[in-house]
Amino acid sequence: MLFDKVKAFVVQLDGASAGAEPVFSGGQAVAGRVLLELAGPARVGSLKLRARGRAHVHWTESRSAGSSTAYTQSYSERVEVVSHRATLLAPDTGETTTLPPGRHEFPFSFQLPPTLVTSFEGKHGSVRYCIKATLHRPWVPARRARKVFTVIEPVDINTPALLAPQAGALEKVARSWYSSRGLVSLSAKIDRKGYTPGEVIPVFAEIDNGSTRPVLPRAAVVQTQTFMARGARKQKRAVVASLSGEPVGPGRRALWQGRALRIPPVGPSILHCRVLHVDYSLKVCVDIPGTSKLLLELPLVIGTIPLHPFGSRSSSVGSRASFLLDWGLGALPERPEAPPEYSEVVAGGEVAAAGQSPFPPLQDADVNLEGPFFAYIQEFRYRPPPLYSEEDPNPPSEAMRPRSMTC
Repeated sequence: MLFDKVKAFVVQLDGASAGAEPVFSGGQAVAGRVLLELAGPARVGSLKLRARGRAHVHWTESRSAGSSTAYTQSYSERVEVVSHRATLLAPDTGETTTLPPGRHEFPFSFQLPPTLVTSFEGKHGSVRYCIKATLHRPWVPARRARKVFTVIEPVDINTPALLAPQAGALEKVARSWYSSRGLVSLSAKIDRKGYTPGEVIPVFAEIDNGSTRPVLPRAAVVQTQTFMARGARKQKRAVVASLSGEPVGPGRRALWQGRALRIPPVGPSILHCRVLHVDYSLKVCVDIPGTSKLLLELPLVIGTIPLHPFGSRSSSVGSRASFLLDWGLGALPERPEAPPEYSEVVAGGEVAAAGQSPFPPLQDADVNLEGPFFAYIQEFRYRPPPLYSEEDPNPPSEAMRPRSMTC
């Protein structure tokens, strides 16, 4: 308005720094202040605050009701996960109060529920959290300020279920014009189910080509978004990382001894929301000319808490040692690389400064699983046992030798 006395009206969160906004999780306290700057004295009726968190899904589908009749079916569902209301300024008399010109601060604080859903933006749904302040004044339209905040719910991969190896095997008869051309088999295994962004997934696989034509093995990490409303489901798949192997000739066999897929900065798995899920899987496939591809899928969980340097990590290394020995791949490296922290890979501060989503756009999974290729060779150090000898390589010193005793 031309003669509006409100120069500034914003919501700020405590803990925010230059270009970086705080990130919250379930059970934490959200604190901040509403800033009001007036150019002159102004009458105020009330200042109210509302915090909301909502998971919402919506999509439409075309339906046919006959030979010439069609209509659009809409599916929508909404779940409130956070709801908080507070009054920051209200006159005791129930009328109005006059604020002098200058800067005014109104602090607020509220507690988040113990468990929440990670902030998410998808094609057919989202999980959003925001704080809205409303300034009511007599004879003037209400003034509103809105602040969006991010929630990342911790997903700890240091659990027995997520540290267990994942494996599978499939085979298919390659056919051409109803005649058999041989059997193609695929087996694959990874050392655990849970990973964090920035980690490398070593893929161990065996491809046996018994057909008469070359086949091409490939692997990809795929994200599946599932939206649920009114008993219906809608899914969207996208490739987050992929690699291609060398063609396997007729009658030959190929081994992947730890081919690597590095996980980019993607959002964690969302497994406990009533209206939407975000799941991940490792898909290893073999393209067979003239026949549908041979596809093996291993489940993954993308977490936020990496393997602990002690305790769970030592048990994981031990399980991986037995895992590698089962596949005849020798011993582990002396010093396994520790996975990065979630915050080191998903840099929320730089993203907030750029005004973009913390997770990059994903590639559609329907485009032949093509993507960046990461060459990786797992190195193992074989140490032979010491040579056998009748002589003690470390003889005792003269002072330590027992003295001979005579009668």
